[in-house]
Amino acid sequence: MSMHKCSTLGWICFILVIIGGINWGLIGFFSFNLVATIVGAWPAVERIVYILVGLSSLYLIYEGFRCCRACKSSCDTDDDTKPQF
Repeated sequence: MSMHKCSTLGWICFILVIIGGINWGLIGFFSFNLVATIVGAWPAVERIVYILVGLSSLYLIYEGFRCCRACKSSCDTDDDTKPQF
């Protein structure tokens, strides 16, 4: 089985999704919107950040399914190296 190397785009998406998750956690726990606090003076920039976070999550979902298909095809053998769950 080959290891999948994460691209620069993958890392950027990963970081944006982490930022989005932290922001939602802060909103849920403390009613504090970190993104609005940082870029609050520019509502258009705030909207762009939210769009990028959303697109990043879709990209990571796509990459996750693509990786799962690759792993599944490499694990479809009848030898003893197949993981047992």
